[in-house]
Amino acid sequence: MGLCGMLGLLLCAVCGAAGELHSMRYIETAMTDPGPGLPWFYEVGYVDGEIFVHYDSTTRREVPRTEWMKAPGAVDPEYWDRNTQRALSNEQNSRVSLVNAARRHNQSGGSHTWQRMLGCDILEDGTTRGYDQVAYNGRDFIAFDKDTMMFTAAVPEAVPTKRAWEEPGYAERRKHYLEQTCVQWLRRYVEHGKAELGRTGEGGAAVSVWGKKADGILTLSCHAHGFYPQPIAVSWMKDSMVLGQDTHSGGIVPNSDGTYHTWITIDALPGDADKYQCRVEHASLPQPGLYSWERPQSYVLPIVVGVVVALVAIMAGIGFIIYRRHAGKKEKGYNTAPSQDGGSSSSCTGVVWGWVL
Repeated sequence: MGLCGMLGLLLCAVCGAAGELHSMRYIETAMTDPGPGLPWFYEVGYVDGEIFVHYDSTTRREVPRTEWMKAPGAVDPEYWDRNTQRALSNEQNSRVSLVNAARRHNQSGGSHTWQRMLGCDILEDGTTRGYDQVAYNGRDFIAFDKDTMMFTAAVPEAVPTKRAWEEPGYAERRKHYLEQTCVQWLRRYVEHGKAELGRTGEGGAAVSVWGKKADGILTLSCHAHGFYPQPIAVSWMKDSMVLGQDTHSGGIVPNSDGTYHTWITIDALPGDADKYQCRVEHASLPQPGLYSWERPQSYVLPIVVGVVVALVAIMAGIGFIIYRRHAGKKEKGYNTAPSQDGGSSSSCTGVVWGWVL
């Protein structure tokens, strides 16, 4: 089984799909409780798995993350102002979406995460593929299939959104972006960044493990950050047995420096803490690494190339990336949900238009 198969589709949002020649993704993340000093909203764009633009709610400005995006002729003079305004609109829409999603789930407090992935692929045979998908608290919420021109609600709470987005012309605009605008910009980015996009170096995975006790339960968290290339396998083990269903993963998130970040948690009895180990497999490691939690709050770091930089974790974000490589297609997890009433929508033009749940 290949690495993407071992990780599952939920952890392969930016893995290369079969036959893929070039790809572009935008991932938006909004959080009700990001933590002290962290932006509650950020948007990351990447081409062929490489970060190239970034925006967050603290700086409130879309900025380039590669030298080729700063080069003369890479973009038109109004590009950064135009895309900053688009990102500001997405930030405002995501705030409303968080409120709407929590209300529909009857949630009055707590930490919640809203995410969106949108992008396109150019395949080796010249055809294209589009992705347009939303998640709430790490679970599928709603997705758009550009071929059938339909929105599919994964949960009952998404039905009002589905109804709102099925207004005349809305699906057509989305399809046009995925098949035309997105592909045109992807070709332009690839042309300007072809030298840098072809790099093959590796970045070492820095791993930290810690635990938090609450209500008689110990939550163990294993974070891997600063690694490149993107594919990685992180799992929890108990008494040398790999655990699957009882774990919760944050997915693989792009950092602002072109590396990646991921995390996985598991709930345990406080007395069983010594029985758990975090197992990490990555190309930068000569063999799989095993990491344990050291009481009370110390960290275990692997002996690998790389330095832990706080900003890496900040720009990576703390959220859920649960998107599938074929988000533009109907798949498991996107069965039509029972109907509910309500919902609203919003849109704007640009590289990625905004929308409200």
